[in-house]
Amino acid sequence: MSTTRDLKALTPPDIAARKGQTPLVALTAYTTPMAQLVDAHCDIVLVGDSVGMVVHGLPSTLQVTLDMMILHGRAVRRGVERALLVVDMPFGSFEESPQQAFRSAARIMTETEAGAVKLEGGETMAETIAFLTRRGIPVMAHIGLTPQAVNTLGGYRVQGRGADAERILRDGRAVAEAGAFSVVVEKVPGVLAARLTAECPIPTIGIGASSACDGQILVIDDMLGVFTAFKPKFVKTYADLATIADGAIAAYAAEVRERRFPGPEHAFGDARGAPTPANGA
Repeated sequence: MSTTRDLKALTPPDIAARKGQTPLVALTAYTTPMAQLVDAHCDIVLVGDSVGMVVHGLPSTLQVTLDMMILHGRAVRRGVERALLVVDMPFGSFEESPQQAFRSAARIMTETEAGAVKLEGGETMAETIAFLTRRGIPVMAHIGLTPQAVNTLGGYRVQGRGADAERILRDGRAVAEAGAFSVVVEKVPGVLAARLTAECPIPTIGIGASSACDGQILVIDDMLGVFTAFKPKFVKTYADLATIADGAIAAYAAEVRERRFPGPEHAFGDARGAPTPANGA
């Protein structure tokens, strides 16, 4: 039986070569066990800065630090064998200058053994993307709705409507020309996503950007129904693990309180015991 160990690990050039081919499958992961599950089915595993919200309970991605991304990147690396591992560059770690971006990206690459980094921004980040790629750091770009810029965008709104579509197209051209091997396109109209995909020479990976893109990505906790604080329209919930987990935890709590767990099969030696009554009598 074939396993992920039998398959060649994917690289940024492999992903770039999939332009216009079988759609790329990508999901986020933040822990080793989840990375192992995702790796078996996906082409790209992203350690997204969404970890701040779905794992650490932060109000947005803006509070995520470089150290947090590296910590989770190292955990995910232990569970990934075939998929391309990409790690997000958090807010404040790359915007100041290309030199700052290189220092941050170099830390991510060396400390997590990731195959690439992802950073948000189109035309404004083209110089930085070019600086990184010329120095051996593969970059996945991210345009459209860029959550790290949510305050300047006025919320998590659809981008690229009307005349604003030209901005998204310029962003796509700019990151491709700068050397990005792929680009995440978030929350843009389907017609625009289709045009961008047709005109952009690198794979477009959609999230809320229709099936016209060259691939798709979702946050793992969203599609598994674990993160329930809010549900974007573009998320399809493939399982309701929150409800399943709640039922399991409730059953465990009830059995402990009723002294039905642990049972004889979970104990060592003489499992019958002599439980002390709750009133101490």
